[in-house]
Amino acid sequence: MKKLILSIDQGTTSSRSILFNLKGKKIFSSQYEFKQLFPNDGWVEHNPEEIWKVTLKTIKESIKKSKSLKSKIVSIGIANQRETTILWDKNTGKPVYNAIVWQDRRTQNICQNLKKRKLENLFRKKTGLFIDPYFSATKIKWILENISKTKKLLSEKRLMFGTIDTFLIWRLTNKKKHLTDATNASRTLMFNISTNEWDDEILKKLKIPKSILPEVKNSADNFGVTSKKIIGEEIPISAVLGDQQAAAVGQACFEKGSVKSTYGTGAFAIMNTGNKKILSKNKLLTTICYRIDNKTTYALEGSIFTAGAGVQWLRDKVKLIDSAYDTEKIARSNIDNNNVYIVPAFTGLGAPYWNANARGTISGITRNTDWKNIVRAVIESVAYQSYDLFRAMNNDGLKPKIVKIDGGMVSNNWFAQFLSDILDIKVIRPTISETTALGAALMAGYQIGLYNSFHSISKKWKIDRKFTPKIKKKQRIELLKGWQQAIKRTLV
Repeated sequence: MKKLILSIDQGTTSSRSILFNLKGKKIFSSQYEFKQLFPNDGWVEHNPEEIWKVTLKTIKESIKKSKSLKSKIVSIGIANQRETTILWDKNTGKPVYNAIVWQDRRTQNICQNLKKRKLENLFRKKTGLFIDPYFSATKIKWILENISKTKKLLSEKRLMFGTIDTFLIWRLTNKKKHLTDATNASRTLMFNISTNEWDDEILKKLKIPKSILPEVKNSADNFGVTSKKIIGEEIPISAVLGDQQAAAVGQACFEKGSVKSTYGTGAFAIMNTGNKKILSKNKLLTTICYRIDNKTTYALEGSIFTAGAGVQWLRDKVKLIDSAYDTEKIARSNIDNNNVYIVPAFTGLGAPYWNANARGTISGITRNTDWKNIVRAVIESVAYQSYDLFRAMNNDGLKPKIVKIDGGMVSNNWFAQFLSDILDIKVIRPTISETTALGAALMAGYQIGLYNSFHSISKKWKIDRKFTPKIKKKQRIELLKGWQQAIKRTLV
C-alpha cells in the first residue's frame, strides 16, 4: 500500500486536512470555514466545538479518500493558529468559554498593569516576547478572572489550558494526551525559551497555576495515537508546530538567515537565527523556530495582524468584492493608488508598532476616489506593513536578500510583484503554496523515519516563480512616504 501523511492545518478562518505523498505532493484536501465571533470592539472569538466539528469532518473525509486510493496514512502532523486560547473541563471535555483568538485585544488593561509593575523586561528576557494581548497568558488570566466556574474546576483539579493544537490532540487521543510543542509554548508568554520550561516566576506574577498547562514536547515527537472511537483508526501524531513555524519548515528555511513570509489571515515573517537568540532592538519577537531532539533552533519574527483578513473584510463586511480572486484584476485596473492609503488596524497594530489601541484608517479620499482604489489600498497595505517588518530586521543588522513567500494572498501575481517592489528584495514563490500543511507533514515524516535529514526535506521544495523589483526608486520612495503619513494619522 502507498504511504500517505495527513496534515491537519487548523487556521484562523478555516480547518483543513491535506494528504501528502512521501514526495511532498498534495493528493487530497478537505477544507471548511467556521464562524468568526466579534462580541465587543476588539474582541475576537471562535466556538471550540465548531472548530472540533469542522476539523474532524476534514480528517474523516481525508481518511475516506486514502481508503479509496488504497493507501495507508502512516502519520499525522498538526499545524495550528497560535496563541488562541481554550480552557476546558478535564472530566466533561467542555470548554468553559469560547476560544479567545490571537487577534483579540480585550486584555489590554491587564497588559498595561503588568507594564506598570515594570515587568516588561523580565518577560522579554525570558520569553522573547512583549507584554501584549496577542499572546495566550493574559487571555488565560482574563478567563480565570471573569468566568466563575473556573474557580470550582481549579479547586477540583479539573481545569485544562491549551492552544488549538493541545485541544485537538486531547480530543483526537480521546482525553489521553495533554501536550503541546515548543513552538506553540513559545507563543504563550509563559515559556522560558532558554530553559525550555514553563517559567515559575512568570506564572507566579500572572497568578496562573502550572497544573493547567500541557507538557511541552519537541516539534517532531510522539504525541500519542488517534483513538479508534474518535476517527475509526489508530494513527500516530508525530509532529506539531505553530502555523508560522510549520510554514518555515515547509519553505525549507533550515539555514541560518533564511526568511519566509506567510500571507494568510495575518502576515508573519520568520528569520531562522540558528542556535542563537537575537533580542531585537526594533520590536521584533524572539521565538522558537523548531525544536528537534531537544535542540532548539530560534527565529526572529515580525507579526502583522491584518493581511488576508483585510480581503475578507472587503468581501464579507463592505461587500466590494465577491471573491479574493477579484483583487488581482481590480489592482491591475488602476494605474496608481490615487494617494489612497488604508491602515487596516482592525485589531490594533502588530510589529513594529505594538499598539493595541490603534484602529483602522482610510486617508487620501477625494471626489475622484472609487471603490477600486479602496480594494487596491487594502492589498497595498500588506506590502507596506511587510516593509515595516523588514526595515526593523535591517535595523537589527539582518539584511535578507531573498524572501520565500506563501499563504493565500501570494497566488495574486500583482501583489507578489508589488511586494518585491516595495521590499526591494527578490521574492520567491514555491510550487506548493500550502507550505504550512506541508511543513507539518514533512516533520511528521521525519519523526517516523521517512526522511533522514533536513537536507532530504529541502529537496521537496521547488520554485514556482521569482519576482524581482521593477519599480523606479523615486516612485517607491513616494509610495512609502504616503504610507508613513497614513501610519502617523493612525497612531494619533
